[in-house]
Amino acid sequence: MHKTMKLAAKAPRCGSVARFALAACAALATAALAASHTAPLQLLGHTDIPGYTGDFDAITPDPARNRLFMAAEDHGTVEVFDLATGKHLRTLTTFGTPHQIFLVPGTHRMIVTDGGRDGTAIVDTRTYKVLGHIKLAPGADEAYYDPSTRHYFIVTGGEDVDMKVCYLNEVDPWTGRVLAQLKFDSNHTETLRAEQHGNRMFINVADKNEVDVLSKSPLEVIARWPIVGAKKNLTLALDEPDHRLFVVTRDPTRMFVLDTDNGRTVQVLDVAAVNDGVFWDAKRRRLYVPGAAAGEVGVYQVGQGGQVKEIGRVPSAAGGKSGAFSPRLDEMWVAASPGKRTGGEILWYRVH
Repeated sequence: MHKTMKLAAKAPRCGSVARFALAACAALATAALAASHTAPLQLLGHTDIPGYTGDFDAITPDPARNRLFMAAEDHGTVEVFDLATGKHLRTLTTFGTPHQIFLVPGTHRMIVTDGGRDGTAIVDTRTYKVLGHIKLAPGADEAYYDPSTRHYFIVTGGEDVDMKVCYLNEVDPWTGRVLAQLKFDSNHTETLRAEQHGNRMFINVADKNEVDVLSKSPLEVIARWPIVGAKKNLTLALDEPDHRLFVVTRDPTRMFVLDTDNGRTVQVLDVAAVNDGVFWDAKRRRLYVPGAAAGEVGVYQVGQGGQVKEIGRVPSAAGGKSGAFSPRLDEMWVAASPGKRTGGEILWYRVH
């Protein structure tokens, strides 16, 4: 693998970024959004990942250990990078279909949700040895850590493992003990977000075109909010103080803005197509949506009244649909999945 040196300058310098297409360089140089130091996202560099095919999934930064982890789900590996330089450090090969990576606070452990045969793994972040597994139904995929309860929620089951139902598993990440389980009559249950000052959580039930509202205690469904006019609601983000839930669909690609007081849709807008994440930047009141179809990141400003407005689309790379945003570091990463091509990349951005 090859990593171009991450750029420290205020604006991208195309000549310093290896393997960056000339057309993309021209676009960066001429487009005010991407070239100005005041642009919302500034390209710092990228890491080439040669020889890979299929999809990448979650990215997780580890500032304390200067590491960046990426789940290469179709390759069955977790890739480890130097967070400061982007240099590839090693490939972890003890997985089947890794999806999400969670660093357990105050420990040297991470949890890797794995849809493969062995299931979700607990890994030592110093030695990268697998310490054990959390026994769940097959098909572990989407997961979310709720700081308010200090519990980790893992979605299992579904169509990827030929199951007609899904389960939401509430786990103590320090012990691996399963505390509660909620069954969904759904074969495609996706992203979860939780209130930090309330008892509710919101989860995408993609095959039903609805968002289910859950209570944390007891763990149960308390409401169902339909998404009308689109299908495959896969990702979402929550602005809890202003009572807004941002739900992004795939068919067609839309962002639905819901009022969390009543579930009513208050706005619908087009966003970057074929995405696998929407990231909420509370400090700047922005949303970032990576889109694989056109190789771009859509940037959306949320006004004080909750109205969402697109402020631009920043070039990324074809296949760039998943990633991560770190409010602590003011950095964002986009994983460009190769799909049927050979070779992908991670793009590194500074957020302004």
